Amino acid sequence: MSEKKNLIEIAQVFFKLGLIAFGGPAAHIAMMDDEIVRKRKWMSEQHFLDLIGATNFIPGPNSTEMTMHCGYERGGWKGLFVAGSCFIFPAVVITCIFAWLYVEYGELPAVEPFIYGIKPAIIAVILMAAYKLGKKAVKTTPLAILGALTLVVCLLGVNKMIALFGAGVVGLIYFLFTDRQHHDKTLGFAPFLFLPLSGALNISSLKILFSFLKVGAILYGSGYVLFAYLDSELVANGWLTRQELLDAVAVGQFTPGPVLSTATFIGYQMNGLTGAIAATVGIFLPSFLFVLLLNPLIPKMRESRVVSALLDAVNVAAVALIVAVCIELSIETLTEWQSTLIAVISLACVFGFKKVSPVYIVAGGAVLGFLLSLI
Repeated sequence: MSEKKNLIEIAQVFFKLGLIAFGGPAAHIAMMDDEIVRKRKWMSEQHFLDLIGATNFIPGPNSTEMTMHCGYERGGWKGLFVAGSCFIFPAVVITCIFAWLYVEYGELPAVEPFIYGIKPAIIAVILMAAYKLGKKAVKTTPLAILGALTLVVCLLGVNKMIALFGAGVVGLIYFLFTDRQHHDKTLGFAPFLFLPLSGALNISSLKILFSFLKVGAILYGSGYVLFAYLDSELVANGWLTRQELLDAVAVGQFTPGPVLSTATFIGYQMNGLTGAIAATVGIFLPSFLFVLLLNPLIPKMRESRVVSALLDAVNVAAVALIVAVCIELSIETLTEWQSTLIAVISLACVFGFKKVSPVYIVAGGAVLGFLLSLI
């Protein structure tokens, strides 16, 4: 009975997050931190940080994999599949609706007025998460310096995944240099082969499934890398126009949940509902399997002093990446007094009333944004 209650709770939490998780991976992780660590206390802040670090060792969308890790912690392998499925489901359904409208009418519905205020509100949510995670991640002065350097190189335009892995390597070298006499076995993480998509795609759902399965198995870092693959393969092979791909990208941006729901939109364009299902299963299935294999190893990783040092470095770099995303989002978003006002009000709420849920911040930002856009 206890297991059933846990699975129901997991389903409720991540279905709710799937409905309101706008703003990309940094915002998704911020909302999970609030729901899982602060409210429900399923795990410690340190373990949550370790999970964030661990997701960077495997391909796939980080925030979606975080939902799976959290589900595993609460409900074992069943919890993993329930959490991931419930988080993905709302985005997939909403994306399917947009895909149907797109096929029927040839354009996307105008939703900009309804989401005008979401991004400024999300900035406040991300900043609060970075503040809380940073307090736990910055354990020493060298880690603080490493985090600051990671932030600087990200803002200078260095690829965020390169910055993250670079910080991990620097942290590991520093540990080995300052602890020369310690001998420890490390856990190896072999990179996955980056294979191109098969040349000429047959538009059958089975081919769609295998094509997106391959992408899901090799996709490191941000979901935005997905677009590079799809542009070079689907557009180049004539299965999609570049405008259709750009419209698919837009859908990934303004729907809640993982940006990889873009695959659902594209699958629908290629072969209707069965194509949408095939693309969705293909893009997300590898993440379920990778997390299932990785999660039991994380406590062992923390027990190893060498791997623990690597995790500490990656964790502080991950916080720096969250801050960098927040700064970039601020530059893009806070261009008018309306959006700036929403951001200031949201910041006052999250830091002044620390128990307020990100759900209300996002909803309030959406309502305020719509009202202010009428001015």
